[in-house]
Amino acid sequence: MRILHVFKTFPPDTHGGIEYIAHQIAQGGGKHGIESRIVTLSSQGERMETDASGYEVHRYRRDLNIASTGMSLSFLRHFRRESEWADLLHFHFPWPFGDLAYLLSGSRVPALMTYHSDIIKQERLLALYRPLRDRHLARMRRIVATSPNYLASSEALQRWRGKTVVIPCGIPEVPARDPAAIARVRQHLGERFFAFVGVPRYYKGLDFLLDALAGRDYPLALVGDGEERDALEARAKELGLRNVHFLGALDDEAKADVLAAATAFVFPSHVRTEAFGLALAEAAQQGLPMISCEIGTGTTFVNLHEQTGLAVPPCDSAALRAAMDRMWNEPEQAREWGRRAYRRYREQLTQDAMVAAYAGCYRELLAAAADEGLH
Repeated sequence: MRILHVFKTFPPDTHGGIEYIAHQIAQGGGKHGIESRIVTLSSQGERMETDASGYEVHRYRRDLNIASTGMSLSFLRHFRRESEWADLLHFHFPWPFGDLAYLLSGSRVPALMTYHSDIIKQERLLALYRPLRDRHLARMRRIVATSPNYLASSEALQRWRGKTVVIPCGIPEVPARDPAAIARVRQHLGERFFAFVGVPRYYKGLDFLLDALAGRDYPLALVGDGEERDALEARAKELGLRNVHFLGALDDEAKADVLAAATAFVFPSHVRTEAFGLALAEAAQQGLPMISCEIGTGTTFVNLHEQTGLAVPPCDSAALRAAMDRMWNEPEQAREWGRRAYRRYREQLTQDAMVAAYAGCYRELLAAAADEGLH
């Protein structure tokens, strides 16, 4: 079966969580008899490429980018032809221009959507977009939420609960880490330290994390580079924190070594823009106990309070500090949470489990479409 994934951007242009999940589904689909293709926009112009995994990526020139929404006249012109290659279209929400392209193309290829996140930052524009969004949602044969938490808390999904299922995001397995590499990390960062992985953005809550360290100064390794880093480094200096290590962007191997060497993982995202938290899955994969915030999203699907770690209120440095105190001062309890986190990864958060669930969903939808004579 042929599946066409539709999203506004794709690596190497960007490296966000939605792009990552689309790649994992496309990469893993071959063993289920799925031929995948990605259709997307690029500021670098039109081109067709083949990923190392074997799937094609068709890029159309992005002409405009307004409110994080890429737009392209050539994409509009060619979308129907692209869609007719596929047995099923797989939209990755949110991308309003993709919704518009499907509507204007007149394509009758059946479609499903992974609803990754509500639109949070562009609230004023949401009122204008809502009619198109609802029309697009109505056309979907199936809507996939990435966690039961997000399904329960998203206003937009309540109307469509009858055709919505949950398929958690999954990440591929990685080899066991080299003990020598772990030892080198600990020699640099300390035998015990907290870790964070992610691009330092406004919704990551890292200012609250630094404030939580005031008066404690636990060792903390921050992996990731981005728009907020300079301000965070200045804040750490202002607070007199001497054990905060800004490691910048690391490759996958080095990142996994840092996680494997860490004592615990702290993830203070405080806004619903953090819809799942793939970094939490990476921490669980390495058997780390986790601290996250309860924001009604997948972060507290991955990290279960008092089972795989601790969940605290958002924007609350005192609560973060208390959770870090507990992780630090109760090492045996923390290790038990870490063991449970690894089991949760193995049972619910692998790439194989995610791809198998999508393959089953695709087959079910195509069988129903065949019965109706639609495709």
